[in-house]
Amino acid sequence: MFSKTSQYTLRALVYILLENSKGRNPGFREIAREIDSPAEFTGKILQDLARKKIVSSAKGKHGGFFLTEAQRQISLRTIIEHIEGENIFQSCGFGLKYCDAANPCPLHEEYATIREQLQQYMNSHTISHLAFQTDGQRIYLKREAL
Repeated sequence: MFSKTSQYTLRALVYILLENSKGRNPGFREIAREIDSPAEFTGKILQDLARKKIVSSAKGKHGGFFLTEAQRQISLRTIIEHIEGENIFQSCGFGLKYCDAANPCPLHEEYATIREQLQQYMNSHTISHLAFQTDGQRIYLKREAL
């Protein structure tokens, strides 16, 4: 449902937060390697997120990316909307421009329910929730299985 950019963003933010909890601020190359993402693309994503104040960065010997307390509490919906645009949670699941109850696509009824559930989840959850929901179990952030 979400673009690769959004997928990489969520994985990167979870990885950053997990590393921050260990007292580390990872750099973009490490983040890219650990989430199985192209390094230069990951760097561009993180620069954009820093400009939008979703993530923070520091330069120098102990530099890297980190999340402030306030950034840890940004809703997943806000993060995704910064990447995908505000219409991501209203768009047609079939890709039509003019899909509504009066002119439904073949997926309209079922997709509307799924989209509403996704919106509720994304509104009520944060990167902190994703990073720490497993009670100490390892979180897997790469696309391919070990």
